Parts: sequence; C-alpha cells; structure tokens
Amino acid sequence: MGRTNGLVLVGAVLVIIGLIGLAYPMFTTSQTKDVANVGSLKLQSTEDTSHSIPPIVSGGVLVLGIVLTGAGFFRKS
Repeated sequence: MGRTNGLVLVGAVLVIIGLIGLAYPMFTTSQTKDVANVGSLKLQSTEDTSHSIPPIVSGGVLVLGIVLTGAGFFRKS
C-alpha cells in the first residue's frame, strides 16, 4: 500500500509542477556578485536573468504526472 501512495503523491506533485510551468512559462532570478573590494568598501552588482520553460517540457511533466497518478490508483498488488 505504501508504494501505491508514493506513486500517487509523486504523480500529484508532477501534475502541479506541470500546471505551474504552463501557467508561468517565464521567470526571473537575481544574482548579486562582488565587483570590487577596496578595504572596507565593497562594490556589488545585481544581475537579473530571465529563464523560460518550453511548453513541451511543462506538458510532458503534466502527462507524466497524470500517468503516475493513474498507475498509483489502479495498481493491483
């Protein structure tokens, strides 16, 4: 019974991740880097980077989650 619940749980998480990826295909991250250190003076630069998730990847994760969830519900062991 534990393995079935695990498949359903993993499948549900993948379905949620797939739906989020389809709803928000682009996101931005920030990274702060030290540019120069002179004594106690520290110069930093913040760099924003945009990332995009291809719809085929989000759709694939969604389908995999649905399959795993279905396999967890219909497993007969």
